[in-house]
Amino acid sequence: MVVVASRLEAVRWQLSIEKYIRNKGYTIGTVVAFSGEVLDKESGPEPFKETSKELNPNLKGRDIRTAFMGEEYQILLVANKFQTGFDQPLLCGMYVDKRLAGIQAVQTLSRLNRAYPGKETTFVLDFVNESEEVLTAFKTYYDTAELVSTTNPTLVLNLRAKLDGAGYYDDFEVDRVVGVQRKPGARQGDLVGAIEPVLNRLMVRYKQAREALLGAREAGNTQAEATAKDELDALVLFKTDMATFVRLYTFLSQIFDYGNTAIEKRALFYKVLIPLLEFGREREGIDLSRVVLTHHTLKNQGKQGMNLKEGEQSPLAPITDAGSGSVREKEKALLREIIEKVNDLFSGELSDQDKLVYVNSVLKGKLLESHTLAQQASSNTKEQFASSPDLSRELLNAIMGALDAHNTMSSQALNSDSIRAGLLEILLSDAGLYEALREKAGDLAL
Repeated sequence: MVVVASRLEAVRWQLSIEKYIRNKGYTIGTVVAFSGEVLDKESGPEPFKETSKELNPNLKGRDIRTAFMGEEYQILLVANKFQTGFDQPLLCGMYVDKRLAGIQAVQTLSRLNRAYPGKETTFVLDFVNESEEVLTAFKTYYDTAELVSTTNPTLVLNLRAKLDGAGYYDDFEVDRVVGVQRKPGARQGDLVGAIEPVLNRLMVRYKQAREALLGAREAGNTQAEATAKDELDALVLFKTDMATFVRLYTFLSQIFDYGNTAIEKRALFYKVLIPLLEFGREREGIDLSRVVLTHHTLKNQGKQGMNLKEGEQSPLAPITDAGSGSVREKEKALLREIIEKVNDLFSGELSDQDKLVYVNSVLKGKLLESHTLAQQASSNTKEQFASSPDLSRELLNAIMGALDAHNTMSSQALNSDSIRAGLLEILLSDAGLYEALREKAGDLAL
């Protein structure tokens, strides 16, 4: 089983692995499983389904569970689907290219825990997760899962009050939507007509807040910018809180009778509204059209034994403070990520602190002293700035300037074009050099 991070990746994995198998002349059958359909213009003009002839041409209407039991298929690629509840004793190996944690890690990796004649060993090759995190997840459920304390059923009532108090809908609109859902013979158009006034109200407010934010930034009006951002944050949190309410109510209503139909009505109402709200999904675009894979490195980290009987078992935490979240700014790259990338560049007995100081403080600090780079960063895109010859020259000067204090790493960097290129990539993608230079240019302009 190959576990990938998304349905889009499942499509691309399947097409790539099939091409590789054909080129090598191997007699290995692969099948891919995911729900719904995926539109990927890079792979094909039409949406892909798991029944598409481009992905599973030999499936021919058969259920994947049944087809995989035979000798025709040896590899199963999955995206969420079959990570739980899939009991196939023939599974003996798993490749993981997806972040797994908690119960999801236990459920996914446990697909291998099925006995079969001749099946003596299993293996997992994980490209993403830390072994310590996986061990912690398994230890929680190894013997007996215990709760630290109970979940307070009044959380649902508190969250309902918060959502009602936001003022984005009223009781009449909730009853109207639920009435259509429960009406025998109701049409889709009736449901659309019932929910549309609330949806339009929210989307108009979101659009107005976005326009106000952009206008305030252009005008340099910090007070108006803060007001518009607060409005956007409130709308995004409202959507998040609705999703939290639905999950919380679905869980607690199985063991607690609220005796209040208004709570159930809101759960039904939110389920209709949440998928229609398209705000809060903005992402910065990333142009990968010019990216070419030139080489890669695989490192054998060794086999690690994870003893479930050693150490303390982590108890399960109850649900607390539902709906108390807040919108956070996009987090910067973790320092550990910088260290891991630097590890691939340098050799020798170097501490993590040495590497971090060298890249994030010494080199970055010296580059920030360049007025030329600050001006270029302020007037060019990040991609254009990364191609600047001045950037490469200033990096070389920074490395030479640090030669006395950091001899080992500077010497390796001076003698290797690939190390210098790697340092530039880390400084731009993880250490925030470009953003810091732009900020400095703004300060100089003031």
